[in-house]
Amino acid sequence: MIQTSTYSIKLHSRTAIQTLRDTAVIYRNAVDFYIAVIDENWDAVFASVGNRENAVRSAERLTLTTKKRPVVAYDFGAKFYKFPSYLRRAAIAEAYGKVSSYRSNLASWEKADPRLRGQKPGFPKAGFVYPAMYRDNMFVRTGTYEARIKVFIRNTWDWITVSFRKSDVDYILHHCGNRKECVPTLQKRGKCWYLDFPFQRKVELADVDIFSQTIVAVDLGINNCCTCAIMRSDGTILGRRFLRLPREYDSLNRKISRIKSAQRHGSRKMPRLWSLAKNVNDDIAVKTAQFIVDAAVLYNADTIVFEHLDLRGKKRGSKRQRLHLWKAQRVQAIVTDKAHALSMRVSRINAWNTSRLAYDGSGRVLRGSESTKTNGCYSLCEFPTGKVYNCDLNASYNIGARYFIREILKSLPATDGQRILAKAPECAKRSTCTLSALINLYSALCTAV
Repeated sequence: MIQTSTYSIKLHSRTAIQTLRDTAVIYRNAVDFYIAVIDENWDAVFASVGNRENAVRSAERLTLTTKKRPVVAYDFGAKFYKFPSYLRRAAIAEAYGKVSSYRSNLASWEKADPRLRGQKPGFPKAGFVYPAMYRDNMFVRTGTYEARIKVFIRNTWDWITVSFRKSDVDYILHHCGNRKECVPTLQKRGKCWYLDFPFQRKVELADVDIFSQTIVAVDLGINNCCTCAIMRSDGTILGRRFLRLPREYDSLNRKISRIKSAQRHGSRKMPRLWSLAKNVNDDIAVKTAQFIVDAAVLYNADTIVFEHLDLRGKKRGSKRQRLHLWKAQRVQAIVTDKAHALSMRVSRINAWNTSRLAYDGSGRVLRGSESTKTNGCYSLCEFPTGKVYNCDLNASYNIGARYFIREILKSLPATDGQRILAKAPECAKRSTCTLSALINLYSALCTAV
């Protein structure tokens, strides 16, 4: 697979701020120009072009004058003087993609039931698109710490020199030296302008037989960061890892309390307070992801397993504020990038009842005020047998077990799988599988052999 990462370099030239803004505006106007052209000629020309390369050629025939074609229906050169050719083709490709998507959505909307189809799709606009700085045509390196980019300046397109910080260049050389550097893109974040450099490299993911795999089953929590269980396919637990970060959570709770206090006194917009809370929350997500990857490296794991969490919809209950701030999907995204860089795989399983069912197969657990043994402590649970156990650790066992059950049954022929399920029927329904079900499945496989 191809893994892509991006590094942003801040442009420090103060004189270039207005120039870069004008460049982005001119590019967006060009995209809007071609959106109108492509939409007007969609049925006659662009509906049958097939791909973006043909769309670019067709759009240029409609908008560019040549010696053999002195008159065109839409004169692009009259409105955009000396517009760079590479940037023009990028604008056409961007416009073709937007119009194609719009036409597809419009066709689906027209076919739908008028009572259920909702609002008609809006006509596309360029929006906040930014130009790509193509090499030689728009971007040229003139030294280790500087480069020249072509921008719209003094009512024409000309070159300006931009400088890079030594720390940025050294970071790229150290961490991205063995990767392919792609075309940079001009971007604006806040009041600052950046050049985003994408880097690509080919990664071969581990292809290990399911019976030889070592996995890290991760239960992401709201109160505790994460709990990891390192498992084998026979149900053997090789290790357990816990991450709590009490200092960071205390800081986050304090900042949330300040926001609530300000809201009670009538404040509505509090960008500074929300920014502080967001920064702490991002720090928690990054530290959690690094902890999970470190645990996988420590035990030489082949796969990292998460729950498939659907966090859409309205949050209810006393912990709805914490659920809104919970960055579980952000953690999974960071871990996925880091794991793929290390040739590890990432998988997700059904999250139903992972915390509710006891890993020993005894049934539903009691948490919090449901039991006198765990009253006031929601991180502990009581099994039907009377045993008190860590609830997150219990969930991580069930997460790993469900992954192995799914992959083992997928690897078996249909007839063999049915024969094994007859001996371990608790594995048939994935939302009720526990660690005991995996152990029974493995025993059935051993006896069948």
